[in-house]
Amino acid sequence: MPDINRILTAKAPLTLAVVARGAQPLVLADLARAAKTRAVFIAPDEAAMRAVSETAGFFAPELDVIEFPAWDCLPYDRASPALTVSARRLAALHRLQEAPKGPQLLVTTINALLQRSVTPFRVRESVRLLKPGMEISRDSLIGLLQRQGYSRSDTVVDAGEFAVRGSIFDIFPSGLAQGLRLDFFGDELETLRLFDPNTQRSTGTADQHLLLPASEALLDEESVKRFRSRYRELFGANATSDPLYQAVSDGRRLAGMEHWLPLFEERLSTLFDHLGSDDLMLIDTGALGAADERLTDIADYFATRTDTSGKAAGSYRPLEPSALYLNRTELDEKLAAWPIHRTDQFAQPASDRVLDCGFASARDFSPERARGENVYEAAAKHLHSVARSGRKAIIAAYSEGSRARISAILGEAAKPAPLLADNWQQALGMAANATPVATILPLESGFSNADIELITEQDILGDRLVRRKKRKKDADAFLAELSALTPGDLVVHMDHGIGRYEGLQSIPVGKSPHDCVMLSYAGGDKLYIPVENIDVLSRYGSDNEFVVLDRLGGEAWQRRKARLKERIRDIAHALLRTAAARALRQAPVLVPEPASYDQFSEGFPWDETEDQERAIEEVLADL
Repeated sequence: MPDINRILTAKAPLTLAVVARGAQPLVLADLARAAKTRAVFIAPDEAAMRAVSETAGFFAPELDVIEFPAWDCLPYDRASPALTVSARRLAALHRLQEAPKGPQLLVTTINALLQRSVTPFRVRESVRLLKPGMEISRDSLIGLLQRQGYSRSDTVVDAGEFAVRGSIFDIFPSGLAQGLRLDFFGDELETLRLFDPNTQRSTGTADQHLLLPASEALLDEESVKRFRSRYRELFGANATSDPLYQAVSDGRRLAGMEHWLPLFEERLSTLFDHLGSDDLMLIDTGALGAADERLTDIADYFATRTDTSGKAAGSYRPLEPSALYLNRTELDEKLAAWPIHRTDQFAQPASDRVLDCGFASARDFSPERARGENVYEAAAKHLHSVARSGRKAIIAAYSEGSRARISAILGEAAKPAPLLADNWQQALGMAANATPVATILPLESGFSNADIELITEQDILGDRLVRRKKRKKDADAFLAELSALTPGDLVVHMDHGIGRYEGLQSIPVGKSPHDCVMLSYAGGDKLYIPVENIDVLSRYGSDNEFVVLDRLGGEAWQRRKARLKERIRDIAHALLRTAAARALRQAPVLVPEPASYDQFSEGFPWDETEDQERAIEEVLADL
């Protein structure tokens, strides 16, 4: 294990060398637990951020993990960041306003760090406390929610939505894992209840709730005034006919308006301004290279938008990159304010600034896979060898089912089978008895040091899941289906859910037209599917009445798919149990009386085919 005290007391940046990607969550969890202040980790991309945020809690259950993502849209896009992403960002910024009450780890990406955000004061100013007994009129609450970026819908299923049914307001607030139901008597708020957006059923009550905005672009009176004045100042009086200017002037939200956030706010800050000067800061060495790539992309997108700016009515008028993002010089100046330690998965030349953490990558079983050998047998022998050497041998599985399955398979390859542990602490204790242990830990890759060897399912199999190759839909067949559709019919997109078919539309790409299927989704969002990708669509196979469209970037469709997968898994388990019970059940052997059976067979008036004769023989054998 690394010298944690040396890291915590270092006044100059250190390089934490030999920290395998799979060991990052463990090292960060240990540092966050030992630190007297908040620990902050800057990942190179979204996948690396999720790998740490989803796993660090397994190593330290008491750890409070905060995730601060970047916008999930391209720079200078016409689309807004997803409501769920904006909600997570604002919830994270609000939590950073309070001093940590225990070990806390903030995980973010270099893209999020480069992006300018609202100030700490603006975050504190824009919240609203809801509690029973307060008075607020129906129209005032609707106006408040719309100014804060919440989107009105018929049924609340995604973060950032609200619905009104008589005296009841349903809201899916930022920073809350479930919905909030407000029950009014006249203008007085009587009760606050929590509800499950999947079932719409109440799950409990709340004494009060601090309502956070759902979007970083707020449409209060002062923000609208600032936007109008600055937009005219930057782009001239002719720009007042732009759809964006007119929408904001009317107090309406428009897709992509967040890309003009500097015009709404008096000033913007960065994530650095929300952190404490004594916070423990760490960055992945790959993040700085990712920052250069991101800044190059931003410059390219800005140049593309600038080439077409103002050439046609309603054309995109981009802000300078410096208004929305830090440049490399500013980033380096911000990073220099902290002793930011770097984590590197490779060894570095010895020096007083390098700390060898000793977390190498786990055993690689790709040679056995390439030779077609039994990889489970190789893994079982390796784990038992590690256990006999005095180190702790642990295998990480993704779920309870995979843990039981891989333990049984490894047990067949080399006895005894790995013991089953429910958590990391229990796994360490059980593995100290020189026996391999299997536990639930959603790591993609393992690690090895002087005390522990942890391998994952992916280390053994080479992939997290082995999937059958999906049969691609015949595009010509679906185009024939499209000819039978009329605008307004419903279709289902594999990734985005239920949308409304609006027809085929030709979109110019470069200098040539490109045929696309146009779909509309909740909130007026549009999605264009190139005809060569038509296999991601299917016709909606039920009555269109009372169907709620999904929202682009929302989580409702993914949750419905996850629930259906869970039901299919339950059915599969039930079928397996039934098949196993049938296989194990003993029944008396039935032998037909030869004379009677022969007489019955002779009475059959037709000649049996070969398949029929084989089926008859198999049935008799089963008896």
